[in-house]
Amino acid sequence: MGPLALGTAFILDLLIGDPPSWPHPVVFIGRLIGVLVRWVRRVFSSPMALRLAGVGIVILVVGLAYGAAWGLIALAGWLHPLFGAAVGVYLAFTCLAVKGLYDQTWRVALALRERDMDHARRLLGMVVGRETRRLDRPAMIRALVETVAENFSDGVVAPLFYLALGGPALGMAYKAVNTLDSMIGYKDDRYRHLGWAAARLDDLAGFIPARLAALLIALAAGCLGFQGKRAFAVWWTEGRRHSSPNAGRPEAAMAGALDLRLGGPNVYGGVLVEKPYIGQGSAYPTIGRVLAAERIMLLASGFMLALGMIGGELIR
Repeated sequence: MGPLALGTAFILDLLIGDPPSWPHPVVFIGRLIGVLVRWVRRVFSSPMALRLAGVGIVILVVGLAYGAAWGLIALAGWLHPLFGAAVGVYLAFTCLAVKGLYDQTWRVALALRERDMDHARRLLGMVVGRETRRLDRPAMIRALVETVAENFSDGVVAPLFYLALGGPALGMAYKAVNTLDSMIGYKDDRYRHLGWAAARLDDLAGFIPARLAALLIALAAGCLGFQGKRAFAVWWTEGRRHSSPNAGRPEAAMAGALDLRLGGPNVYGGVLVEKPYIGQGSAYPTIGRVLAAERIMLLASGFMLALGMIGGELIR
């Protein structure tokens, strides 16, 4: 994808975000996944059959996402080249989540600042997978910082990486992979077999972006006067502690940058999941750490945009 188109999509995301009244491809992808999962569960029940069906769902959803994006751009371009370019920019814009990530975490931080704990827990529950009803203030702040780091990788770095590599069609294919993982890529009894392929493909697709995200967090932290060297060191030594092969990298970098201790046990779907701690800093952060994480994320997003623009131009 060309630098001008990629930069335009990025600026649109910063200015507009994801207006709820606008059609969003991920909504349609999610509906398709829901329909396919319901059909599969009516037909298949054995572990092997569910795994094979899960592979089929992944191939179908990712293939349709790529093909639909490519087809829309081609059709629009046939009508008029500028129309095709505009459709491509719009699809690329929907792949990004810089403003959405910033706004979601800021709303929770604002509720915490106003001491409205119940409202903060409800808002936090909309952006994290863990149960939030019993989280205290420090735990919610840690969850916000972890969310900024992990979603920076999934919602900013990875889409820009694939948009630069293969344009809007590949970017949309990545969003399909990420949506599949978020909907069925769990390790609980319900999705252990059906979501196996989705989880593995998401791990593969996020491998390079997660490490890029950690590096960019460390660089941005150093530029902003935070602990950039420590961010790099914690990423390098503790990033692999996370159960995910990817999520722990940016989280470790952010923990080092802000001198925090992240991770630890949390409740998911009523089940206590023991997770290792990442970082050796404070386990009782202030709201200021969330604001610092957002600043780091914004600057690191700019760095990733520059890399994407340069890489996209070299690939063309």
